[in-house]
Amino acid sequence: MYFDGMYILIIIAFIFSLWAQFRVSGTFKKWAEVPNLRGMTGQEAARHMLDSNGLYDVPVEPVRGSLTDHYDPIARVVRLSEPVYYERSISAVSVACHEVGHAIQHKVHYPMLVIRHKMFPVVNFASGFAPILLLAGVIFGFMNLVGLGIIFFSAAVAFQLVTLPVEFNASNRAREVMVSQGYITNEEERGVAKVLNAAALTYVAAALVALLELIRYILIFTSNRD
Repeated sequence: MYFDGMYILIIIAFIFSLWAQFRVSGTFKKWAEVPNLRGMTGQEAARHMLDSNGLYDVPVEPVRGSLTDHYDPIARVVRLSEPVYYERSISAVSVACHEVGHAIQHKVHYPMLVIRHKMFPVVNFASGFAPILLLAGVIFGFMNLVGLGIIFFSAAVAFQLVTLPVEFNASNRAREVMVSQGYITNEEERGVAKVLNAAALTYVAAALVALLELIRYILIFTSNRD
């Protein structure tokens, strides 16, 4: 009965994750149709925010796709999807400034971002083996493999949890700069908040699903050990 409840929670979390993806797509599309009053493109907003924080050497580049925006800490470059790079909408400047928020975090050595970067090589390795170990352990009844898989999967879950404050902090930095430096008006801040909050929900959902999956595997492991 306990396991049934856990499966229900995981299903709910998965549905929440799908809803979060749908919401970020819908919210971005809605505010992509609303031009910002300054008439700034995402590229212009990103460039201005980088320069105002002394990051003159960090380029802003367009990349193909939709919602493929990211900051590359290795190459030290802000990459914006073409709709964000070229458009002059609320969505465009919101997403662009959020990615610059990560560049600023990198510059000031924001603690959670530093931890996230240090975790990445380990998590990249562990996340590749965790599903194999867990699946093999459950199918063949090798609880030692399940236990090892849990350890590897725990690293991936920890990475998801560390990502949350990194994303929220980047959004907070973006909103603060956008208002204080006049990229948007106070009235436009509502739209910015909706775009950034919708994007943050996807990270919350991913972390929730991963955490519940980890708990499920721990319960499987402990029940078979008793």
